[in-house]
Amino acid sequence: MSEPTSAARAGASGRWRYLLPLGLFLVLAIFLGVGLNLNPREVPSPLIDKPAPAFKAQLLAQPDKSLSRDELVGKAWILNVWASWCTPCREEHPLWVDYAKRSPVPIYGLNYKDTPKAGQAWLAQLGNPYAESLTDPDGRIGIDYGVYGVPETFVIDRQGIVRYKHIGPMTPEVLRDKIEPLVKRLGGA
Repeated sequence: MSEPTSAARAGASGRWRYLLPLGLFLVLAIFLGVGLNLNPREVPSPLIDKPAPAFKAQLLAQPDKSLSRDELVGKAWILNVWASWCTPCREEHPLWVDYAKRSPVPIYGLNYKDTPKAGQAWLAQLGNPYAESLTDPDGRIGIDYGVYGVPETFVIDRQGIVRYKHIGPMTPEVLRDKIEPLVKRLGGA
């Protein structure tokens, strides 16, 4: 058996010189195409179908009182993470004010990395859709819930299990198509 000639070896290595970059380009193009089709608001949460993290927090309106997650077990509820300094929170707020009037479940606010004075003034000016608003001045509760930024919304069932997470400002479509049907399935309050 004879060894390949130097011309044959040069031809084979020449083909690889063009095929390897083309293959890498195709792999990168596939990853880019898949990434561009993902919805950035649908970041998977490790909390879905798991117990909501425990907390005990001061009430925004009554700092001498507190509320814990354990006190909410037994009823479905919504947790909306917001802040007075958050522009998207201001955009979504009228939806929560309206929804609170007709919602079968209470909405609890988590005033995230904000001052109580600013949070109270914001609710006084824009309306208060919350059964209670809790304070999270250092963001520790938000960290436990995996909050990336405000606003974020969680739907929690009667057993205290997180059933849904929405990142970013609430929209009428998400409220109508996802939150309301889920709350109905969970049996309301």
